[in-house]
Amino acid sequence: LHNIDAIAYTNGPGLSGSLLVGASVAKSLALSLNKPLIGVNHMQGHILAHFIQQTEKQDFPKFPFLCLTVSGGHTQIVKLNDYFDLEIIGESIDDAVGEAFDKAAKILGLTYPGGPLIDQLSKNGNPKRFTFSYSKVDGFNYSFSGIKTSFLYFIQENLKKDTLFIEKNIHDICASYQHHLVSVLLKNLTKVADNQNINQIAIAGGVSANSELRNQLHILAQKHNWKIFIPSFEYCTDNAAMIAITAYFKYIKSNFSDFTLTPEPRMKLI
Repeated sequence: LHNIDAIAYTNGPGLSGSLLVGASVAKSLALSLNKPLIGVNHMQGHILAHFIQQTEKQDFPKFPFLCLTVSGGHTQIVKLNDYFDLEIIGESIDDAVGEAFDKAAKILGLTYPGGPLIDQLSKNGNPKRFTFSYSKVDGFNYSFSGIKTSFLYFIQENLKKDTLFIEKNIHDICASYQHHLVSVLLKNLTKVADNQNINQIAIAGGVSANSELRNQLHILAQKHNWKIFIPSFEYCTDNAAMIAITAYFKYIKSNFSDFTLTPEPRMKLI
């Protein structure tokens, strides 16, 4: 421990209890070792995970680039002019896309977290069989609340006709719903890329592990001549490395945190 240069931890956003435990341990270590303390924004960590060097010839995003951050709690299109010069171009005005996956999974009787299960079941389904509603939102923002309601009514109406509807059609339901959500995400991302004239495109967050999102992003990259950056699976979900790389860039700038800093469960990205 004495050979490290600083102690980094997640200061938010997140669950209060988890953040308090992490902050307490980090502060205790930093005080006992007389090392600088660096509080990190969780969502910024997801984005900067793209700068974790895994191979010698690895390509990194070049500024400015766009990052679609998608998780259980966030859905945002972020423009990065530098590591700490961020601008939110669009975001969900209600629910996050990860929640839209998990709530649909609950309706289908799947276990939590449901997003990965929907992804798995969709591999044997027809993504064009069923259709769902689109929400009209100003600018480049998202709304998933109405889509969730549309899905609920769709399931309820079909169960009235056939009590075994879910069991008989689970693969097609999952494939169609997943395709719909991914289409919504990428439609706005494409608009922003065109509006900002940026061809460096990244995705981050837990939902960036979704196979349909990754596949459709590759298709769009060929169509629009994008340079895309998709994180390794171990860096999609919450991990320590993304907090460490963010702290590394803060350390270079001597951007340290005061020990009076308190966790922020609802911390904003900027």
